[in-house]
Amino acid sequence: MALQTKLTELLGCQYPIIQTAMGWVADPTLVAGTCNAGGFGFLAGAVMTPAEVEAGIVSIKEKTDKPFGVNFHMYTPGAAEIIDICIKHEVRAVSYSRSPSKAFIQKLKDAKIVCIPTVGALKHAVKAVEMGADAVVVQGGEGGGHTGGVASSILLPQVVDALPNVPVVAAGGFKDGRGLVAALSFGAVGIAMGTRFLMSQESPVPAATKAEYVKAPTEKIIVSKKLDGMPQRMINNGYLQALDSTSNLGMLVMAMVNGLKFTKLTGGTLFGMLTSAWQMKKNNGLTLGQTMMSANAPMMIQEAMVNGHPENGILPSGQVAGTIDSVPTCAELIAAMAEQAEATLARLDTLK
Repeated sequence: MALQTKLTELLGCQYPIIQTAMGWVADPTLVAGTCNAGGFGFLAGAVMTPAEVEAGIVSIKEKTDKPFGVNFHMYTPGAAEIIDICIKHEVRAVSYSRSPSKAFIQKLKDAKIVCIPTVGALKHAVKAVEMGADAVVVQGGEGGGHTGGVASSILLPQVVDALPNVPVVAAGGFKDGRGLVAALSFGAVGIAMGTRFLMSQESPVPAATKAEYVKAPTEKIIVSKKLDGMPQRMINNGYLQALDSTSNLGMLVMAMVNGLKFTKLTGGTLFGMLTSAWQMKKNNGLTLGQTMMSANAPMMIQEAMVNGHPENGILPSGQVAGTIDSVPTCAELIAAMAEQAEATLARLDTLK
């Protein structure tokens, strides 16, 4: 009963454990595996066309009868269609990050879909709730991909104190039951994990790429701004090192090429891409160069996560990867986490 929280009530899952929507990784098999094991999974719709999102939802429903969610970017041209698809299929929740739309959020809330964005700073958490978020995932600097500069142990209690009536989920640096209990002790209602689920049997990531995560030492998982001018945590492989020597102009040219690829991949148009870029610039205060380079990461990640060539792509990773040496099934992972969390709570109870 100790592991039943406001998050399990809100999302309808057994344990307060979220599998995050990693691009190219959080496919229907991983989402269903997570949900069947008692967690809550998000489909990575941000790198899909609306048609692919719908096909993904249908596939998940064929693999599980548990509730699940969909992640997407509200600034993309297909966002309105994805929202309609989520409403049509009655998904339990949606997650999002940059450039949220208050109108879109309200439409989802009117359809009784839980809105749970991911943020990396206190001010962004407060803003997300002002725009209608039902809960927030707060990612500390230990987290993979785009991340903030404040550690989870500092950021999490800040947000919990600032939003006393809003469920707060901890992310960044979590992998096991002890971490779950630690997050609960800070006032969180659960944890969200990306890298730990990437390193699972159900994850579609090729074995060669998973092997790079298993052998990566913690100190090799660094933060770089090279891809789009915003801090991203990645494994410092040869490809990233080569990018560091690429000029700003070279990165911008690369971004234009990747932007066209990404636009085609997600079913958009060149005009739509430029419109979205301008909207992101206005909403996030980014430079035009940073905004235009936002397509670099997903296309570079694809080479490692889909094509199985980790030496020719980017490996987004939380620092926690440096402490993981196994690739269990989702059922084995979540069962072990629950057992360890309960044992930890029992041990702490003896300290009364």
